[in-house]
Amino acid sequence: MIALLLYLLVGVGLLVFLWLLARRKGAPVEGCGRQFVEARQALRTLQEGLLPDNLIQRIFDRDDFRYVMASSPADIAELFLQERRRISLMWVRRVRCEVRNLMQFHLDYSRLHAKLSLLTEIRLGLDFAVLLLACRALRILLYLRGPYGARAVVGVMTAAAGRVCAASEKSLAFLNPPALGSFRRDSAGDGAAI
Repeated sequence: MIALLLYLLVGVGLLVFLWLLARRKGAPVEGCGRQFVEARQALRTLQEGLLPDNLIQRIFDRDDFRYVMASSPADIAELFLQERRRISLMWVRRVRCEVRNLMQFHLDYSRLHAKLSLLTEIRLGLDFAVLLLACRALRILLYLRGPYGARAVVGVMTAAAGRVCAASEKSLAFLNPPALGSFRRDSAGDGAAI
């Protein structure tokens, strides 16, 4: 009797699971241009606005802190440290937000348009996981130790973000405008451009 009850529960569970899978909506192929543009914008924001080496070095540079500590009163040094912590937390929050946008794009749309191998998708998933965990760890470290006690986590985070950006760039390559040099080669011999 108990075995029959167990089999019935497993059967009902499988039916519910299949029903949920059947109701799940796939990513629409038409009308997803906005998502591609948002993903491209998130990629640009990461590459050009949040991940340049000079910005990261500037936010987490100890030289500024040493200078302020050596040449300013204690209350100004404390204010500097609070502001630098606030800036670094805002930076982590923005990186996490843009990474989540790219992750959502890859979950929903990239497999429809990009020819990614299974190994590449697994690596990308691991990079997203490492990146989100590094963001969490960095936020905790910033609260506990301040912006100058988390350089190793910043390095891990930027390396994983670089790999995610490279894979996202491949997925979004079709959005890049074509090179104009190819049109010039196809133009007529008399100098008229097509």
